[in-house]
Amino acid sequence: MNIGMIAHDAKKKLMQNFCIAYRGILSKHQLYATGTTGRLIEEVTNLNVHKYLAGHLGGEQQMGAQIEHNEIDMVIFLRDPLTPKSHEPDIMTVVHLCDTHNIPLATNLATAELLIKALDRGDLDWRDLFKGK
Repeated sequence: MNIGMIAHDAKKKLMQNFCIAYRGILSKHQLYATGTTGRLIEEVTNLNVHKYLAGHLGGEQQMGAQIEHNEIDMVIFLRDPLTPKSHEPDIMTVVHLCDTHNIPLATNLATAELLIKALDRGDLDWRDLFKGK
């Protein structure tokens, strides 16, 4: 499965810790992340991450394009709801596209853990059928 990963600055350390904790599961899948988030994940896990541009420089738009083309199976987007972002429209586009294209989306740690455990159990295998594999 293709997993998209985004983390706001205040959540990047949390994303690193999440990826360390679930490295065994994540290693079985293809990871896609905005630039800085992807680099930070690679540094602590030694996992291979396809890195887009930095989020505020177009990385969220690049991920959005893959979502539109049904090339992302789930998204973990650790958002910082307390700090306004100048690129909020791009952020909300990813959320909107996940809703539009029926892509499982986690925006906090609790939901991210539920999704990653569901992925490991095979609960998201329906995505392969959805994509016609």
